[in-house]
Amino acid sequence: MTTQPEDVRSEPATSNDGSGPPSNVAAPTPPAEAAAPDSTPDAGNPPSDAYAPTAPTGEPAAGVATAERAETTEAAAERAEGVAPAVATAENDEAAGAGATSASEPKRRRRWFRYTLPGAVGAVLFTCLAFTPSLLPRGPIVQGLVCGITAAIGYGVGVVAAWVWRAFADRDERPARTISWRIFAVVAVLALLLAFVLGLRWQSEIRDLMGVPDSNPVAQVLVAPILTAVVFVALVALGRGLRAAYRWLARRLGRWIGPRAARALGFVTVVAVTFALVSGVLLDGLVSAADDAFSVRNGITTEGAQQPTVSTRSGGPGSLVAWDSLGREGRKVTGLGPTAADISKFTGEPAMAPIRAYAGLESASSTEDRANLAVADLERAGGFGRKYLVVATTTGSGWVDPAAMDTVEYMTGGDSAIVAIQYSYLPSWISYLVDQKRAREAGRALFDAVYSKWSALPQNNRPRLLVFGESLGSFGGETAFSGEQDLRNRTSGAVFAGPPNFNTLFREFTDSRDPGSLEAAPIYRDGRTVRFDDTPGSPVEPTSAPWSGPRVLYLQHPSDPIVWWSPRLLLTEPDWLREPRGHDVLGAVRWLPFITFWQVTADLPFATEVPAGHGHKYTSEYVDAWSTVLQPAGWTDAKAAGLRDIIAGVD
Repeated sequence: MTTQPEDVRSEPATSNDGSGPPSNVAAPTPPAEAAAPDSTPDAGNPPSDAYAPTAPTGEPAAGVATAERAETTEAAAERAEGVAPAVATAENDEAAGAGATSASEPKRRRRWFRYTLPGAVGAVLFTCLAFTPSLLPRGPIVQGLVCGITAAIGYGVGVVAAWVWRAFADRDERPARTISWRIFAVVAVLALLLAFVLGLRWQSEIRDLMGVPDSNPVAQVLVAPILTAVVFVALVALGRGLRAAYRWLARRLGRWIGPRAARALGFVTVVAVTFALVSGVLLDGLVSAADDAFSVRNGITTEGAQQPTVSTRSGGPGSLVAWDSLGREGRKVTGLGPTAADISKFTGEPAMAPIRAYAGLESASSTEDRANLAVADLERAGGFGRKYLVVATTTGSGWVDPAAMDTVEYMTGGDSAIVAIQYSYLPSWISYLVDQKRAREAGRALFDAVYSKWSALPQNNRPRLLVFGESLGSFGGETAFSGEQDLRNRTSGAVFAGPPNFNTLFREFTDSRDPGSLEAAPIYRDGRTVRFDDTPGSPVEPTSAPWSGPRVLYLQHPSDPIVWWSPRLLLTEPDWLREPRGHDVLGAVRWLPFITFWQVTADLPFATEVPAGHGHKYTSEYVDAWSTVLQPAGWTDAKAAGLRDIIAGVD
């Protein structure tokens, strides 16, 4: 018997005599007919992609046509009655049900790997567009993931578009002709080859722009296509599994309620359960597992970090915080950094030993207790008697950029104090997505604890109070303030580097920027307090306007995905992609619905895997940033150049 493509079931079979079943196949019995799978698309159901073949292989046999006519009859009855007689009959007649199941299993297995022509067109189109460049260079694995995800999205878009068109045109689904598949195959191969070659060229240009070595072309040719196919097939199968669950539930519910209500309730239930599993059980489980894994890493001491022998560091002699409780990143903060001798060698003058106070997750049981402990240790070390006091909000794992800390200490001759606390074990990019609440609590608790002590000092004896945060640390640092005036009234300045796009104040300043200024380099209220720097080493705009009083400076690279990633990228073109591209972003970067979102999402984990000055890697930029905010006396271009050389070597 010749195998018939699934889609021809939408065309009635023709009997031998024009009225009865074919002469070579007996008419199906009612139980077997009832047990046939529900396979005809319902006018009220979501679009189905399971009925068009990959390529028709021949003319339908009469027996298959009759069986498929039975399936069509059953589906029509189901639409009319809103119940599932197939299920009921199969349960009451075990023998007939078993036979029907056995006959339908091969067809069901084939269905999972059969794709519609409109869906395939959408998948190929989206895959080609996924090769377009984004902010950072992509390796073969990342390229394969991005292409696979966008191909699955494109497939869904194609299926839905075809379903909508048929609904407006009032026509049934038809199988694609063999010639249509052949034409599509030729065009698809040519389009994918062209997109792949262009993608390689764009990736090479990005690497040249950032000074990144080229990747292995063999890996690009072998890994990316295979991974794309695997991800695409898996995601489409997952979608079909959810659709099957929805239809099964709708048939069950149809026994007690009307068909429309059954379909609606089934759809809502499947969506709700899926969302709950992903956002609750699955996501919470992954976060908990990651937290446990990184808590082990928290107990490791970085090579070179040694317990302080001076009283100006937490974990050292007389400290209120135990060395072992600081955590991996806390031990890096207090166990590394320039000494008074290092600073004196740079300045050519006597220097003070800088103060660094820190409390880790194991130092106290709550965020508030850790903040109070860190401030108490800061006070013990004499931090409130220094000229400059920096409140630093850490990233997820407790990390504070050593380039930022070292810059302040060299620039101030060691007459500085820095205080910070840890609030999570998770690395920054994971915390960035799932752990924002802890960053908010830590930023507020630490600044409030410092400010409470600082504001009680005589006005003439107070240090200059400064705020620092990088990445998620900038988010936590911002949360202690209500706006521009609050920053101006309660601090002497701030430096925020690589702010996530969801930062409250960052978004307020950017969205309310002065008319005519760019999102990539906004000007807020003539730059009277808050300014943005997107080009290292250049003057901070607007250079023609005065910048008196406390200075708040945001550092943001044009190629930093942390700064530009947002869920809005799915369907909305951002202003920064309508504007001229930054100095380290290719002019070929364009916004594409769905695709740009996944490209920038894939850039996030690798945001720091690029040379300094690009992506989310901020190092020597801190020299210009802190000199702009602190305005130290006697600072010269020669000193700035010398300090940049030192900071460039900080790991």
